[in-house]
Amino acid sequence: MLMAISIFRAGGAMEWLIYILRFATDPIGMPSEALPMALMRPLSGSGSLGVMAEIMKVHGPDSFIGILTSTFFGSSETTFYVLAVYFGAVNVKRTRHALAAGLLADLAGVLGALFIVRMLFM
Repeated sequence: MLMAISIFRAGGAMEWLIYILRFATDPIGMPSEALPMALMRPLSGSGSLGVMAEIMKVHGPDSFIGILTSTFFGSSETTFYVLAVYFGAVNVKRTRHALAAGLLADLAGVLGALFIVRMLFM
């Protein structure tokens, strides 16, 4: 997963995606540097840990972006992993609304983390 993330970033796709989503993140005060973490966390725990480690190297753990990405890591879940492993273990074939609910919970976690970190550290 870390290799796929590296290829995605090296090819310029991450910058393109950040540029497109910047129009949604700028009005709410979310720095675009934290966006890869918010996008990666529902997909992969190890991938999001790698993204967070890279952000920590660049910005530092005590920076606003470092604290924000750490809070993203703790306030969201690897939704697709949970759906694949846990529903697969009990042979659930129709997940119904689980994906939508999980992604909505991840979005709530990201927005809640952004609100709390901005309130406490800005």
